Formats: sequence, C-alpha cells, structure tokens
Amino acid sequence: MNTPRISRRVALQGLSAAALPLGAACAHRDPNSLVVGGLPVTCNLTLPVACTGKSTDNEHSPAGAPKYAYEYMKYNGWPEIKESLMAGRIQAAYMLAPLVMDLADKGIPVKIVSLGHRSGAVIMVRNESPYQHFRQLAGKRIAIPSRFAVDFLFLRRMLAQENMRVEDIEIVEMPPPDMPAALYANAVDAYCTGEPFGAAAQSAGYARPLRMTRDEWPKYICCVLTVREELIHENPAMVQDLVNHVLGAGAWLDQEPANREKAVQIASGPKFFNQDPKIIRFVMQNPTDRVTYGDLRMVRTEFEELMQLSMEAGTIKDPIPYEKYVDERFARNARPAAIPL
Repeated sequence: MNTPRISRRVALQGLSAAALPLGAACAHRDPNSLVVGGLPVTCNLTLPVACTGKSTDNEHSPAGAPKYAYEYMKYNGWPEIKESLMAGRIQAAYMLAPLVMDLADKGIPVKIVSLGHRSGAVIMVRNESPYQHFRQLAGKRIAIPSRFAVDFLFLRRMLAQENMRVEDIEIVEMPPPDMPAALYANAVDAYCTGEPFGAAAQSAGYARPLRMTRDEWPKYICCVLTVREELIHENPAMVQDLVNHVLGAGAWLDQEPANREKAVQIASGPKFFNQDPKIIRFVMQNPTDRVTYGDLRMVRTEFEELMQLSMEAGTIKDPIPYEKYVDERFARNARPAAIPL
C-alpha cells in the first residue's frame, strides 16, 4: 500500500519537548495520587473537569474517607506522552486510540479504559477559497497532525467516500498549533485537525470548516483514557474512580450550556490548557455539538473500524485482538460521578 510522502523536517518542526519535572511525574509518591497526561485540546476537556471535580469533592468528603487526587500534566505532543507512558514516568494519559493499539501490540503494558470525547475534528479552508465540495481539494496541499492521528483517518475516510486516493492530494505533517498560521499564509490549502485549532482560524475570521466529523462521522473517537496495566493490578479502585469521574465530566459537560462555560474557565487557566478562553468557548458554542462528551460508551465495532482504517493507512500492520488493548471492566462497572462545580 502506498503511503504519503511526508517531510521529516515538517513533521518535527514546532514539536518541543514537554517539561516534565521528575518529582511531579512520579505517580508512586502517594498511592492515592495520580498524574494524568494530556494535551491542551478540547478532545481532552473531560480531564480538567474530572480533576477539578474530584478536588472539589475531596474538600467536602467526610474525614477518613478515601481521597484519590488527580493531577493534570500538560504535554505538547503525542510523542512526548507516548514516551512517558512507555517509560512508566506517568501511569495514565489521554492518548490517540490507534497509537494505544500499536503500543499494546508491541508489548507495552497499556490498556484503554474509557473514551474521552466524541467528534471534534474539522477540515478547514480559507473563507475566500472556492472549495465547497471535498472533491475540489484534489491536487491541493493538506496538513495533518500525524499519520497516527485519527484526523488522518477522517481525511482518508472522506477520500474513500469521494472515490479518491491519498495520491490525489499532497499531504504534509504539521503540529496543529502551526496550522492556522500556515493556512493564513497560503502555505497549505486546507488542514485537518482536532479542536481548538480549527476554531482558532474560524474565530479569527479568515477560515471556515469544509467538513466536520459531527456531520460526516458523528461516532468519531480519537482521544481515549489509557492506563498502564500495573496501575490496574495495584490500584483498580483508583482506576474505577478515575473512569467514574471522566464519565461524570462528560455527562456534566453536555448537560447544560452553563456547565460548558464553567469548563471554559477551568480549562483555559494556567493549571490546565493555558489558552485564550475565547477560543475554547468558540468550540463549545459553534455549534454546540462540535465536540460532544455525553456518550462515552466503549463500543467494540467502533474500535474495530478505527483499526481497519489504520490498517488501510499502513500505520497498523495486522489485526490486533480487542482485549489486547482494551479493558472494559471499568466502563461496564462505571457509576458516573457527580461533578460539584
């Protein structure tokens, strides 16, 4: 199978190593405290909400009650999170689902225990561009975050829908934060990525979505809560509590607009994403189902579809048994936690 030519220089440009203080990353300093890695993207929004909700819950728990604590650790890119998980510097993180499949297949002891979101990817073009139909991107230069990114699978899915091939477009890898500027400068004709990097260009007034997963692939999943197997063996109660709070955060986010505004204020702060709240708010409101969080069920067929798409893309070579990369017990036994925010 042919794979797109991707410039290594472009792929590496702008990816800076995330600062990771050893003391802060060591999950073993307190058996009831867990560092969870994530990216500052709205597909990871349930994580800041879950961490904050748990912290607030702990403040009002009876004396002597078990008090798990979850600390968000911000990373700048998937390679950094992957390396930290592989090395055991962190025991939990939001990760790309196909990347977890690949790691598990290679013997890295990690398991997916929950989804983090639904939908949330967009294909952006300039406002004045003539492109109204996806097929009009034939021969055009399109940026993607990575060949392992589910955004790339979304792009491939759209190509297949239009009976087009990957060779019909020019693909470059680029860090998502660089994509809006690249589109503005006409360095690319379009880009396919997760939020808030589509909203950044749209809210600035020079770009529009050509296609959105909310319309084309509403059950789209990308970021999943992943934990190392030793954490499952050593502290399953903590894993269950974390899953409960992630699912609770998802239900809370989709419950009412006021909750999303609270989430904007939480996530935009320096403790979490450290981003302009206007950009996150734009994602939450335009439209309100641009990213959704309420339906975080673990569905085998959806993971198998992702795997099939990854195999067609050449990023996964052979089928991987579902049980090798997923541990469903925590989702099956979950009781979504109340989020007292």
